[in-house]
Amino acid sequence: MTDRRITITWPNGHLSDVLVGSDWLPSAATAGVSIPTGCLGGSCGACEIEVNGNVVRACISTVPPSKSGKLTVEFATDPHW
Repeated sequence: MTDRRITITWPNGHLSDVLVGSDWLPSAATAGVSIPTGCLGGSCGACEIEVNGNVVRACISTVPPSKSGKLTVEFATDPHW
């Protein structure tokens, strides 16, 4: 069985191929993207990103599979921050 990789388009326009199931924070750092963090436990929401339009907390989530083999990441906007 081969490792499944996915192409991610980051907010800075950089593209990277990442192993499905990888942690978001180090994957972003490798792509030159700094995702803000706070508690690193998923409760504060500082690390929220939008992945193909769905909001996830990057500190407690992993890169999901995608039928298209591609994901687009944007920084989530929260009016409370």
